[in-house]
Amino acid sequence: MTAIHPTAVIDAAAELDSDVTVGPYSIIGPRVQVGARSSIGPHVVIRGPTRIGADNRIFQFASVGEDPQDTKYGGEETFLTIGDGNLIREYTTLHRGTVQDAGITRIGNHNLFMAYSHVAHDCRIGNHVIMANAASLAGHVKVQDRAILGGFTIVHQFCRIGTHCFCAMGSVVTKDVPPYVIIGGHPAQPRGINTEGLRRREIDAATIQQLKNAYRILYLSDRKLEDAIAAMRALGNARVDQLADFVADRSRSIVR
Repeated sequence: MTAIHPTAVIDAAAELDSDVTVGPYSIIGPRVQVGARSSIGPHVVIRGPTRIGADNRIFQFASVGEDPQDTKYGGEETFLTIGDGNLIREYTTLHRGTVQDAGITRIGNHNLFMAYSHVAHDCRIGNHVIMANAASLAGHVKVQDRAILGGFTIVHQFCRIGTHCFCAMGSVVTKDVPPYVIIGGHPAQPRGINTEGLRRREIDAATIQQLKNAYRILYLSDRKLEDAIAAMRALGNARVDQLADFVADRSRSIVR
């Protein structure tokens, strides 16, 4: 049975699964859908159109589905979708999309948004992403699976953050971050391969070594970029190929 605190304000047009819980003083507007076993803490505000999947936990004072912070926004119908199993901590802000893009902000599954993190309009977040305290994405950013953004990392609009990469605390990201790479600084610069993160995810030692070899080819050799991409592909490793594909696709905008 849905457990809604008597002080919560739930619009009649909101759709909550039968076992959703809602804490004191939370406000859930029309055209909000909340899936099974999700928990909405106290003092949360959720605006629609927003769809939230199953097994999510939203902590106090979070703002979910609010209008985009874009001066071009004129009240058009735009959307936010959130998958399953996400943790959305205190004061996190997740905004809907804009019609200048696809009109939707998409968040995948099993992500952790620590306190004060921000996901702007039209962003795409994959699965198992961690955004530490006060990490912030500008509009139209794409973050691939298992990326980690350290505390106070800020990412410029339209940037791409590759899978398994690690952004050190306080990174200022103005260019695309290739998969598996560690970056840090202001502006952020490449620092190596995310070796420890890959070990924790049980990536085999041979693959990690090949990624290190690919990093040396890309960042520590004197090859032209097209020659570096070809040399990486010649290593014959699927994860290295993924890195090479990213670099080839975003060759004009990667962190160098």
